[in-house]
Amino acid sequence: MEENMWIIELESALLDDCNVNDIYSICQGKPLPEALRPDVWQVCLDVRHKSDQMSLFNEIYDLPFQSQLREDCKRYVERMGNDEEDKVSVVSDLESIMTFYCKNRNLQYEAENGWIELLLPLFALKLNRSDTFNLFESIRDTYIPKGCKPKGNVFHVFRLLLLYHDPELCTVLDTKKITPDLYSLTWFQSLFASCSSLSVIIAMWDLYFQNADPFMVFFLALIILINGREQIMALKTAPKEEILKFLINMPCALEVDDVPDFCSLAQYYALKTPTSFKTDYLKALYGKQNDTPRSQEESNKVSQALCLPVSVYELVENSATEFPVQDSVRFFLVDCRPAEQYNAGHLSTAFHLDCNLMLQEPVAFATAVQGLLTAQKQAIEVNSNAGGEHLCFMGSGRVEEDQYTHMVVASFLQKNTHYVSLLTGGYTSIHDYFGDHMADCLEDHSVNKCLVCQQHNVKQSKPVPLKMPATTPSSSDLFSKFSAAMKSKSAEVKGRLLDIIVNPSSNGASSGASNNGAQSMAAQERHVSAKERNGKRYRNVAPVFSIDDENEDTYDGADRDVPQAAGETKEIVNLNQYFKTADIINAFKCQDVHMNGYMYDSHLIITPTQLVVLRELGGGQAQIMVRRPLASIVKITAKKRHRNLITFKYGFPDGDGLLITDMDRFLIPNATEATALVSKHIVQVLDNAK
Repeated sequence: MEENMWIIELESALLDDCNVNDIYSICQGKPLPEALRPDVWQVCLDVRHKSDQMSLFNEIYDLPFQSQLREDCKRYVERMGNDEEDKVSVVSDLESIMTFYCKNRNLQYEAENGWIELLLPLFALKLNRSDTFNLFESIRDTYIPKGCKPKGNVFHVFRLLLLYHDPELCTVLDTKKITPDLYSLTWFQSLFASCSSLSVIIAMWDLYFQNADPFMVFFLALIILINGREQIMALKTAPKEEILKFLINMPCALEVDDVPDFCSLAQYYALKTPTSFKTDYLKALYGKQNDTPRSQEESNKVSQALCLPVSVYELVENSATEFPVQDSVRFFLVDCRPAEQYNAGHLSTAFHLDCNLMLQEPVAFATAVQGLLTAQKQAIEVNSNAGGEHLCFMGSGRVEEDQYTHMVVASFLQKNTHYVSLLTGGYTSIHDYFGDHMADCLEDHSVNKCLVCQQHNVKQSKPVPLKMPATTPSSSDLFSKFSAAMKSKSAEVKGRLLDIIVNPSSNGASSGASNNGAQSMAAQERHVSAKERNGKRYRNVAPVFSIDDENEDTYDGADRDVPQAAGETKEIVNLNQYFKTADIINAFKCQDVHMNGYMYDSHLIITPTQLVVLRELGGGQAQIMVRRPLASIVKITAKKRHRNLITFKYGFPDGDGLLITDMDRFLIPNATEATALVSKHIVQVLDNAK
């Protein structure tokens, strides 16, 4: 009885207004009961309360390609082996749904485009025509990547994924001129429905829709190749046509019992892939399709990419993570800039591998590569933030120089090195990311010698901040925790590696300047530490509101992400439903920036009386992180060099000054509009309170 308690719990959840996260937590990968599957799929695909769109169909079958569509419908249904009566009904519904889909979306049906194969398994649910259409439409919109066509972007991206995890296998297929679209087009078009049995597809989709990850098809395809690696390698001398035939039919061997392990392996490989793989390609593969010049430019970048790209946001967050999830990505950063550029500023965790050595001094380059591999091994052994098995190469960010960095990366790929990636934007992106916090987060940064500073027309000299007494607490700016984590973790490794790091023109100097000073805050503004907050409401005190430029924050309060108290529950909401709430004035997509440098995809919600922060959890869900009364906002500040980096300070007047009790910081693309709207409603709240 206890074994089936989850089914009772699932039935109960379906009677309530549950979501995909509830389904996932209850089922945990178990096979779904046949009677509950239709409801579960409708919840997971968010169509449970969708209107009857098929009622708009005029039942007129007059598309230019109607005869082709009808013949294909008959041909596919014939393969299913249904009774004659069932066949007529299924063909009729199949053609109706396909015809309405083409008319409703203004699309043209083409033979072998995967639509019919994708739709047919849904008839096994025995739903009415309208519900079947809604499921089909949702699967197409959510899980079928855009551009599933020969030489489409989908397959360039898939090749990069294969190159990351199995460069040797990728090279063998490249040598044979077997591009992924030649064997996996139908996999992506139909989520494997075109090449697997109905029972396998039902079992696979049970897990697929619960997982709610549109990129899962990429990892499932990757697992198919990796599982068949030995057979593929054995065929590498065979004719191209023979290899292709084998590849295309590989999913046919899947059985129902294989599905749980198949999907678990896909999730494991997803965990061992940089998250930039999803964030960088999400819009291109699953966003609205368009043919603008910018879209074409992005498409070209994907097709011409040397290896998997990694964003600066992921690299910084990854380096600052103290306790990473087991088996997750951990980077070993390789700085390939020339020595003089490296010595003018670099991340403390970066291993320097001068790309110029490859052409100028091949022997020294070979020695440096051995030093790199030794350094990587030692960093992994001591479990340092500076080390991981995933190599991330970094150039300068300037095209003319980075051709040498690309040569270095290519040399590692040619040696079939696993987990090779390239930092998007190079050192320039890191420099811009830290902005005013370079002194804390970069080693040996020299304004006079740094090429990025020169390009940004930064002044050659800056006033040196006065050093405070040793007893004065150090400044807790945006990236101080990141800086501390990076430098402390890298120090233990660097002590061991001084004898193997090749740095021909190192000056040996270390900036090492402590940046404890510059805490000359105006006496009118005082911060309250977390321990001093008593949470009392302040009556008859009008908050002071201002918008000004922010040079540096000295707030040293606790971060918002503190452990939850026992019994405290997270407040999870559905984004689409939440945005329909009547009292929401506006919502701004942003990134919640924490003191440790972490950035979380979030939404800043403005209501008549509150500022609400929602953090995205994926699958259309979000967590309400905090609700701030508008009346408690006493200052809104912006960075001089980063106008979209906005800080909201909360507190109350204290004599002639302000007492700051808390603060939030956001990176808001529409910062001007957001702050203007917030200020307007703060004034209204204060006026109403009088």
